[in-house]
Amino acid sequence: MAASPHSPNSSFRRLRGQHSPAEFAAMVRRAAREIGETVSCDARYIGRVESGEIRCPNYAYERVFLQMFPGRTLADLGFSPREAVRGRAAQRALPAPPPGLTHLIQRSKESDVLRRAFMTGGSATVAAATLSLTLLGDTRRIPSRAGEAEAAAVEDAVRQIRLLDDRHGADALYRRAAQPLKTAYALLDAGATRQSTEDRLHAGAGELAVSVGWLAHDSGRFEDARSHYAEALATARVAGDAALEAHAFSNMAFLARDCGRPRESVRAAQAGRRAARSLGSPRLLALLALREAGGWAGLADRRACEEALARAHAEFARGESGADPEWMSFFGEAELESLESRCWAALGEHARAARHARRAADLQDPHFARNVALYTAELAGDLARAGAPDEAAWAGGRVLDLLTEVQSTRIRSMLAETARTLIPHQRSPRVGTFLTRHAQA
Repeated sequence: MAASPHSPNSSFRRLRGQHSPAEFAAMVRRAAREIGETVSCDARYIGRVESGEIRCPNYAYERVFLQMFPGRTLADLGFSPREAVRGRAAQRALPAPPPGLTHLIQRSKESDVLRRAFMTGGSATVAAATLSLTLLGDTRRIPSRAGEAEAAAVEDAVRQIRLLDDRHGADALYRRAAQPLKTAYALLDAGATRQSTEDRLHAGAGELAVSVGWLAHDSGRFEDARSHYAEALATARVAGDAALEAHAFSNMAFLARDCGRPRESVRAAQAGRRAARSLGSPRLLALLALREAGGWAGLADRRACEEALARAHAEFARGESGADPEWMSFFGEAELESLESRCWAALGEHARAARHARRAADLQDPHFARNVALYTAELAGDLARAGAPDEAAWAGGRVLDLLTEVQSTRIRSMLAETARTLIPHQRSPRVGTFLTRHAQA
């Protein structure tokens, strides 16, 4: 399937007027300095905006653009809502709810308020925001047959988890997410009013199991993650849902790599590729090839790793497709660079890994705070092992700054390993400062 083209942002192009992209980029940087922001805007970035590749700017650029064009909204500048960009399927119109609004619809409205509070607040709002994950209510209020409203509520719970995880990591969310998952499967067990609704419930419950599994995975609860991923895979097999099956296998491959089972990682990635062949999503095939490459790297099979990386780059170059799953909205060039970095690190080529990790951190939009922290932590570890302790300490310091708002056991574990690697260099002022800050944190 051919990649679907981006819709050009003609509104933003009109605002540039007679200025060249480079001249306009300089205006953006100047406006950023005036309000205390730092953006690395250049002609290429302006081109990406005008082509429609960047459908919504990160928060720093948003503040700059609204400063440059007072009185206008992001929509006036030709951008899409951030929630729509985070999940492609969120753009599809959901069927109208049945007559007689249920308690689910009211809870959905309450969750919208909590989401807005979360996105505009700091770490103090995390606990309140996670209450939105109880959107589905409890199992005592399961209807005799699930309808469109219930299916929509399951799908919304998945999106909430992804949005919150992007901003703050998994640790604060995992236990809160257990109740929606339990309720989703109770709805599935109750049955649906029509087959199309039951199909949505199967897909939604399975995706919710993967999402909760990821929260367990990222917070270091590997056995819990394995159980949730297996539940998602079973749901996919029962429903004959190839897309869900590919997603479950992708995450199982990732988990196996993190658990030190590289051969299992390879086999899970290959199983995911078989499931994904008929879906028409080159980006999904690229991600699964990267998962496989990570497994081969863990087995120290450089040739097989390089072959898988080559497939990943070839599929990625085919571009986005309308068939790309919603959950893959995280997978852009930054994630590709990060996963390739992990391959080279596993093969012992830390300087090469550091180059890819640096690109990943530079390419990642800052409003995905968890991924910025992850990629920078990867960079710090690679630099420490590549014999660049001062640079590693600088990157580690950036991660410590980000960990004031991101809660991820995985990232903290990576940073702790970097700190241990840097102990022999603690006489360096920069390294010493980082180690002291890390110990205090």
